[in-house]
Amino acid sequence: MSNNIIGTRKESSLHRSLKFQYSGKENLVETPAGSYVCDACTDDGEYIEVQTGSFGPLKEKAKEITKKNKLRIIHPIINQKHIELYDEKGRLKHRRKSPLKGNPWDLFKVLVYAPSLPLLKNLVIELAVIEVTEKRIDDGTGSWRRKGVRIADRSLALRRDTIILEKPKDYKQFLPFTKKEQFTVRDLAEKAGINPDIARQALYVLTKMGIVKRVGKKVNAIVYSL
Repeated sequence: MSNNIIGTRKESSLHRSLKFQYSGKENLVETPAGSYVCDACTDDGEYIEVQTGSFGPLKEKAKEITKKNKLRIIHPIINQKHIELYDEKGRLKHRRKSPLKGNPWDLFKVLVYAPSLPLLKNLVIELAVIEVTEKRIDDGTGSWRRKGVRIADRSLALRRDTIILEKPKDYKQFLPFTKKEQFTVRDLAEKAGINPDIARQALYVLTKMGIVKRVGKKVNAIVYSL
């Protein structure tokens, strides 16, 4: 099998649910697109790729597909996670909510590996803000960090919102500054209420996209402006 073809053997329920939501009335999934295969294709011929991890592996694939066709990358943002823990016999031990909550800024964690991707013509990135149920099994085969508990599956529980990023200018919504303001990574982190590491990743991506530019330094901090 070609390395360009995405297999479905290890596909999560979450990935499968999102794929079919965008596959149109004909349920066109695992659709050939040139030398690649996309997760789905809509009724009007737009290719769909559901990407839960880094965007790095999509760089060449997206470049080829968007030369002649439209491509929409669906990236789920897990705003709430419900964790169900089962024993090795499949009996539910307990259910709880994870204290960790994702937000749209998480996009830059994965986009940092392909910062020029949003500049491609015919490409749309769509953030699906969702709730998921994560099934874990306590059978001793999982990570030592989880004390042997393994993640068996993630499934879609609820869809809350959708954010469409179609053009480079759409990414300006992430920047709470005016045209004349100058700011640092710390300024962005404080004003947006995000982790400084995410702010740093965001500014790296937005600089590569030409949305912001470096204009100097203040002590040891790089200063940016729109």
